[in-house]
Amino acid sequence: MDFKYRIFDTHAHYDSEDYDLDRKEVFKELQENDVIGILDCASSYESIKAVDELTKEEAFIFGALGIHPENADELSEERLKEIKNKIQNNKKILAVGEIGLDYYWEENPDREIQKDTFRAMMNLAKELNLPVVIHDRDAHKDTLDIIKEFPEVKGVVHCFSGSVEFAKECIKEGYYIGFTGVVTFKNAKKILEVAKEIPIDRILVETDAPYMAPVPNRGKRNMSHYIKSIIEKIAQIREIEPKELNIIVNKNFSDLMGIEI
Repeated sequence: MDFKYRIFDTHAHYDSEDYDLDRKEVFKELQENDVIGILDCASSYESIKAVDELTKEEAFIFGALGIHPENADELSEERLKEIKNKIQNNKKILAVGEIGLDYYWEENPDREIQKDTFRAMMNLAKELNLPVVIHDRDAHKDTLDIIKEFPEVKGVVHCFSGSVEFAKECIKEGYYIGFTGVVTFKNAKKILEVAKEIPIDRILVETDAPYMAPVPNRGKRNMSHYIKSIIEKIAQIREIEPKELNIIVNKNFSDLMGIEI
């Protein structure tokens, strides 16, 4: 019998306006193509309500609620309480996220504001005993420093873009490493080295849909079943069967989030 994938997309944004015209049809297509679950991650304050509602409308969608560094200046005490309340009243919210630091875009909020919001979100995760979904772009040192301030908090560094050494430092702190379609790109030498060198029980796979669709769908709107291309590429460099890697990454996510897949 041919192997049948069981895809759990550990990071996506189906609340995005990119799916506004055909969201229901997209969800039907995903489930027809072996997608058993999705972690939909909030980013802006506005998206928090949308993600919360999606988890209630769709049985196979789970959520993470948090403020992305690009929107770090949107957080207030009142909004922090609102996020906490939504998490506490929805068992399908599995994590605090997407949170972190992004120093790539000059128009992003001031770095100190980003750090303050990141710490507030990490404190929330600590208080609620939840894992975090971390965004780190061109901010490896500061990201790691703040991770170390919260040893009780575990999570994933999603869409990982650092070195093998940085990955191993994050893993020491109890974190998993999220791999996107970037591993299928021609210039992906550094991230492939990370995928090859880190412990296999710390690998997660994700789309970050609608962004960064893997080859052969690069340039298209991303979809969760495209994760098969990511699994196949990582399995190739780990010299194992895609079936085996699919089982391993699902167990990794299950272990981190405390849910049965």
